[in-house]
Amino acid sequence: MHHLTSKLVIYKNINPDSILLRLSNICQQFESGDYVQEDLISDIYIEINRLLDISTLYGFDKNLWHNYLAFVLAMTENPFTLVSEKVGVNQGTVNKFACNDFGIFKQLFDYDFSKIEKELDIDCFGIITDYDAVVKSEQIFNKSVSEKVQKLSQAIEQAKDDDEVYKVVTDFYRVYGVGEFGLNKAFRISPQEESGISTGDMSRIASDDKSRILYPITNTSDMQLEDLVGYESQKRELVQNTEAFVEGRKANNVLLYGDAGTGKSASIKAILNQYYSKGLRMIEIYKHEFKELPKVIDAIKNRNYRFIIYMDDLSFEEFEIEYKYLKVVMEGGLEAKPENVLIYATSNRRHLIRETWSDRSDMAEDELHRSETVNEKLSLAARFGVTIGYYTPQRSEYFNIVTTLARRHPEITLTDEELISEAGKWEMRHGGMSGRTAQQFVDSLLAASDSS
Repeated sequence: MHHLTSKLVIYKNINPDSILLRLSNICQQFESGDYVQEDLISDIYIEINRLLDISTLYGFDKNLWHNYLAFVLAMTENPFTLVSEKVGVNQGTVNKFACNDFGIFKQLFDYDFSKIEKELDIDCFGIITDYDAVVKSEQIFNKSVSEKVQKLSQAIEQAKDDDEVYKVVTDFYRVYGVGEFGLNKAFRISPQEESGISTGDMSRIASDDKSRILYPITNTSDMQLEDLVGYESQKRELVQNTEAFVEGRKANNVLLYGDAGTGKSASIKAILNQYYSKGLRMIEIYKHEFKELPKVIDAIKNRNYRFIIYMDDLSFEEFEIEYKYLKVVMEGGLEAKPENVLIYATSNRRHLIRETWSDRSDMAEDELHRSETVNEKLSLAARFGVTIGYYTPQRSEYFNIVTTLARRHPEITLTDEELISEAGKWEMRHGGMSGRTAQQFVDSLLAASDSS
């Protein structure tokens, strides 16, 4: 195996601490005959254990070795893969080196572990190449990456020669992209722990970990715009702006404002699902993280994706200064906001700030300073070129939401009149009329039907 990995050119930057290169070194020791059997077996089992960890995190199945090699190809960022992502391969001499590397990966796919197993009297490689994974809840593993990597793995298995592997992998980069930005929909600044292993650790298994700022959110919702009942004009305006953005036309930052539970956040999640395949990605960021915005933008500005920086429930109290970081980004500062980045925010305040008596008091000694602060915050709201209002539905609209949601579930057998009557009682006890209240009412009916 070592004689193969040592000849890699394009994929030379694979982390020396990766499973692939550590197994390669183990195979080199074995082939040289210069080893202590117990120590070599122990080293092999360490790498098998790491392979099982990564397979659990990504829900891999059947041939875990093939899945892992496909994962390395999908996640390794280098000049060749970054140029290929979402736009396809350019002609040039580098393609000869790429063909060489893909030929090596095909040989690694077909690597025969039987000699090392027989000599050391172990069977772990046979197990991982014919693995029967326990079926897990989709919430437990990274479904977005899992499906794509396994599809790539199967396509490489079926490839007849090096040229076909080249086509399979470069087509993958063109359709899905490369690395975590390519294979995931949404990101956050803080790392997410799953199965005791962070996704950051997993990326390091594939390639060198650069000073990372963003981590994938692996359990994104499947919300679609049609799932959100009503608010047709609001959804239409959001779609028009987002479509212009993903197609490279002029688009605006967007503020969705209005009452709680009306579908502001749901609309943005649905927009991500609708345009993910066209290169849209989302970064969720909280107010206390605004100072990290320049680092976030630096990490994404040269990638072939469109990024929405998403701020949920955005508003500023009297003494909060985080808005200054956001204002610098929205106004350009020393470095203009890249054309592949927009900011979408939701808020229950049209102007993003809570007006207090101290904001407006003509008795305050620092009245001028307060006035400037309020104006500065108000000017931030003006930086959202599109503002879309989501208002509490009228009674008839609320009942329409309830009946529409309920009719999606045949097990709910109440008539429209019964639904409306019960929904009216429910909203009075559960915080008023909203899309969220309607969904909670329907969920309560489903829970009752499940238990009966």
